Order: sequence, then C-alpha cells, then structure tokens
Amino acid sequence: MRYRIGIDVGGTFTDFLLTDGETSPRVYKVLTTPGDPAEGFMAGLGEMAGDLGLPLSDFLARVETMVHGTTVTTNAVLTRTGAKTGLLTTRGLRDALEMRRGVREEQYNNRYGNVPPLVERYLRLPVSERVDYRGEVVNPLGEEDLRSALAALRREGVQAVAVCFMNSFANGAHEEAAARLVREEMPDVYLTVSHELLPSIRFYDRLSTTVLNAYVGPVLRRYLESLVGRLREAGFGGTLLIMQSNGGVVAPIIAGRRAAQTLLSGPAGGPVAGVAYTAGLDFAGCLTVDMGGTSFDASLVKGGEPLVTSEGEINRLRLALPMLDIITIGAGGGSIGWIDEGGLLRMGPQSAGADPGPACYGRGGELPTCTDADLLLGYLDPDYFAGGRLKLYPQAALAAVKRHVADRLGLDPLEAAAGMYDLINVNMAAGVQEVTVKRGEDPRDFPLVVAGGAGPNHACRIAAELSIPVVLVPRESSIFCAAGMLMSDLKHDFVRTCAALLASCDREVLARAFRSMEQEGLALLLAEHVPPDRVEYRYRLDMRYVKQYHEVGVEVAPEEIHQGRVEAIAARFHRRHNELYGYALEDEGTPVEIINLRLSCIGRTEKPRFPEESYGGPDASRAYKRHRPVYLPDQRTFREVPVFDGDRLRYGHRIEGPAVVEQVHTSLFVTPEYVLKVDPKGSFILLLLEREAELTGRVGL
Repeated sequence: MRYRIGIDVGGTFTDFLLTDGETSPRVYKVLTTPGDPAEGFMAGLGEMAGDLGLPLSDFLARVETMVHGTTVTTNAVLTRTGAKTGLLTTRGLRDALEMRRGVREEQYNNRYGNVPPLVERYLRLPVSERVDYRGEVVNPLGEEDLRSALAALRREGVQAVAVCFMNSFANGAHEEAAARLVREEMPDVYLTVSHELLPSIRFYDRLSTTVLNAYVGPVLRRYLESLVGRLREAGFGGTLLIMQSNGGVVAPIIAGRRAAQTLLSGPAGGPVAGVAYTAGLDFAGCLTVDMGGTSFDASLVKGGEPLVTSEGEINRLRLALPMLDIITIGAGGGSIGWIDEGGLLRMGPQSAGADPGPACYGRGGELPTCTDADLLLGYLDPDYFAGGRLKLYPQAALAAVKRHVADRLGLDPLEAAAGMYDLINVNMAAGVQEVTVKRGEDPRDFPLVVAGGAGPNHACRIAAELSIPVVLVPRESSIFCAAGMLMSDLKHDFVRTCAALLASCDREVLARAFRSMEQEGLALLLAEHVPPDRVEYRYRLDMRYVKQYHEVGVEVAPEEIHQGRVEAIAARFHRRHNELYGYALEDEGTPVEIINLRLSCIGRTEKPRFPEESYGGPDASRAYKRHRPVYLPDQRTFREVPVFDGDRLRYGHRIEGPAVVEQVHTSLFVTPEYVLKVDPKGSFILLLLEREAELTGRVGL
C-alpha cells in the first residue's frame, strides 16, 4: 500500500488527509504547536502510523508524496519576527518603502497611521546608480557606495539582504553586480534580488515584494531544512512538496529561494479543492469558504480555475507575486466577542487561537468566542467535540459570554450567544461579497463550498444571507485545504514587462519573451522530475486603456500572439473590463496597451482518487443518534431537533432541516430552509427546500 498525505498547518489545528487511492481517505487533526510547527506535523504522522499499526519509520517508507501548506512565513510577517533585513536601493529612493504609493488606505480617516516598514531606515542604504525605463544606463553603479553599505550591514549583523534598484526590470545588470559582491562579502546572508524575483514595472510593488521575500526567507529556509532533516531521520524517502500562494506546489529548495510565494500557502488549497469537488455540478464555477479556528477565507472559482491576482497584501504590506484571489478576514471558531466603545457587539478579528483557546476548552481561556456561542446554542456536543477527544465545558462558555457580552448589553447569555452567532455570519457573508459583487459577479450564480472545522455550522446562514440556493459541504470539509494540496499541480509563474500598444505591438518581441519564460519554467519542472508530456503553459496579458492606472489580466492563446490576432484579444479585454468596472471604451476607440506578459508553467501531477459509494436510498435513519435542543435563528427559540452521525450517512440519504449532522472533526447545522442530500463521494449537498426538484438535477443527484 502506497500513501499520499496533504498537510495544512493552521492557526489552531494542523490538518492531515491520508489517501491510498483505494479506500476512503482518512482525516486527522492535531493542535498546532506555534513554537515549532514541525512538532505538530510529526505528531500527526505518528498518529497515522499508530492507527495503521505500523512503526513510524515503516509507515513513512510507504508514503510516496507529502504536500505541505505552511504558515511559517505568514506568522513571521504578522508577528514581525522575520529576519533582520538590510536593503540596498537606488540613491534617493531609500524612503520609498515607507512612503509606499503615497495613497492613504482609509481615505477619510485622518488618524489612520502608516504601516511600519519591515526594514528600518538605518538599514535601508542608498547606492549611486540609475537605469532609465528603457534599460539604458544613466549613472554607473557606484562600487564604493556598495562596499560601504555592505560594511555597514555586516556591522549590524543582518541575516538577509534585499537588492532593488530603479528600473531593474528593464536592465538587471546593476543588481547582478551588486548581488555578486553581496555573495562575496556576505556569503551567509539570505539574498533576494528584485529582477530575479519580480522583473516587472511599478517600483514600490517590486520593492515591497523583494523585502518581504528577504524578511521571511531565512525563517522558511530554517524551518524547511529542519523539517526535511526530521523526516529523513524518521524514515521518509518520498517527495515533499510545498504549497504556494498561486495554488501550485514546488520542491522545498525552490520554496526556500522564493519564500514570499508561501505567504498565503495554507488557504491556497481551498480553491483548488473547490474545483475538484464541484466538477460534476452544472454551474460555471463555485465559491469556496473556509472557516477555521482563526480566520475565514473566501474565494471564487470560475471556468474551472481559481481567480488569480498579483495585487495582494499581507498585514497591509504589498505582495505583487501571483496568488489566488482569496479574501481573509478575522472570523473563525476562536474569534472573540467583545463590546466596543459605542456599546456595540463585535466579533474578532482577535482570536483565542490554540492556546489558551475558547473558554469552553477549559485550558485557561476566559474570553467568549464563536465556538463558545456555538456550544451554548446546541450546534456542538460537549462530549463529542473532536470525536470525544476534547471535552468542552458549557459552564465555562456560559460564564465567559455572560461576563464579557451579556451583562454589558443587558441580555440573557443565550440571547447574547445568538447575537454573536448572527454577527459572525453577517461578517462572513460580507467577505463572500468581496470576492463576488466587487468583482462583477452575483453570488447566487455559484454553489457555496463550505469547509473548515467551524464552517459547516454556519454554512446555511451564510448562504441564506446571500440567497445562495446550493451549498456543498465535503465529507473532508474539516481538512479541506489539506485535500486541495493533494490535488495541486507543480506551478511556476513568470512575468516580463513589455509596454506597447496592442494594435501595433511587435509580435516577435512578445513571442521571444514568452519563449524565454517557457524555457525557464521547463527547466525548473524538469529539475522537479516532471515528464515533458505533463507540462502545460498558460499565457496572459496585463492590459489597460491608455492613461489608466490599473491593468486587467486577459488569458490569450499562443497562436493569437504569433498570428497577431489583436482584435480577438482586444474584444476579450473590453468584455472583462466591463464585467469588472461596468463600462468599456470599445466604441470610443480608446487605444489598449499591453503592460506585462505573464506565463504559468504547470506540471500535472497524479491526483488522489476518492472511491464512490453505492446508492443507499433516501432513508437516513441508520445514522440517527438522538434529539437535542438547538437554537433556530429565524424562530429565535430552541427546539428539539434530530442529530445524525455524519460518518454513517451514505449516498442518497436525505435529511430535511432543522437537523444537526456530526462528524469527528466538524458539525453541520441544517436550518429549516434547506434539505441535505448525500452525493456519491459522501459529501453533503444542501438545497433550498422550496427549489429542491429544480436544483437536484443541476447537482447531479
């Protein structure tokens, strides 16, 4: 038996999915160990080996592939615990990192402060040099400046150096010379060179991304070296792959060089899994949401592909590498309920995390969280949380809600818990609107794929808030991102700035740039042992109307470039611009210009096969456990509702709400407006009861 494992280290739990391609996948969750995430990683592997009755070394010898999503770099940025970093940049521009784009993020908030840069000013050192936008040298590189700056950085004991010169995307010769000198005089530092990482226009975006990569690089490299060493010592001889923010995976050595590509590593598995789980549904895409212990992630999948952006941020710091377009807000099971200065109830973004955790965990937490509210409202069984391995304490939850929320609002504690539940659902629905309405899409057009340990208890209420008629809760929803990681392909993204009018662009120049990126990507995939027949390329142009500031990305085919079919490309651009902004300037004849060429180089991997179940009929009584009182939000009252064992439900079973479906690692609250049906893979599909007949065919049931 050969195994594949997906591993997602989250803020509260570390999730594992174990597959062998023949039997049903196995789900595991262990508490995350923030001090050293590798400890939780290894503990989960040990638990799997124990379940299979194997010594850890024998089990690991049978594991072919591990795909790992990590929060190491994310946490380093959020907690400001990255490497001490120095910056070498063009003289006169040392403050660009702090000035950023010169635009106030909250336009009408004059108290909103700037985010502190990751590199303090005394470590941002200027170097005499200048290249113009065409790549022509205006001022030569000042070697004396450079040596003086390196001496200062050595004295300060920096662990990482970022090199970012003006217009190096057009000519990287000065950066290459500076990098050679850094390697000679500071061979032990982690070096990031901007034109190697992100050779594209927009100085601040390139500068911020380069600094982020340098800042988190040593942290990720140490973690990966330690993890690879521990796995090797434990007997693992298979392939370890690291999840990237773009939804693809790479070898650890490449991840170590491009550390910033892992800054949204964990959540990126969700949209990838969403593609697989909705493949048989009659919809143009899906919405995926993942509510874990600390955060809530929302994304849109359209046309079989997750949406990608190169205008991301982490902790208000610009990250311009391609990443899946995921909105993250502070709304999770551990989100803390509190009363603001105006006497209004708020939920999050503060979280109780894994330690001490919600008050009901009984581990010293005293603040009320979403999990405490869910427990008091009957959505969780205090004796069956995590399959009974973690006992919950309702009295501790009640005391926390009463003291910090109910007493301050003059409410009964259960009313306060209901308010907490309603508010966090509204917050999450607003997060879904961010990835749909603000991108020109109607959330009602897509099924809502709900994941995360906490997500299914809130699924129906989020969907009802947005009038979404179809909700899909995968059987593996509690480790959804870990499942998505096993479904990911190897992926490398490249960009070249090539500013030109679309109508008169030099086709050969564009073709040469794409060929250069293809060769670079192919070399990386071959080094990762991908057969040439599994390599695919995706081509994209960033375009805009002349004198616009923001670009719109448009997919293109290589033959459109080679044959100069600019009319077809322009029509696609006008259509997408209208979808995003509500207008197009096609009839006005406004010229369209190309800014960037982008290429994704993809190495297709073997995907896990989840066996399908035989039809079990609509009667779900075999999975019935008991009745218990549960709060019904619309009726504002408790009612005895049936509770079912989700692990005993089979293909074809049907349950009308209200009901609760319990699994070892999650719980699903079915509200009265929805009916639950089980699909052939054992996932739960929720349909609006009044539209059941119409929707059943669209979901393939």
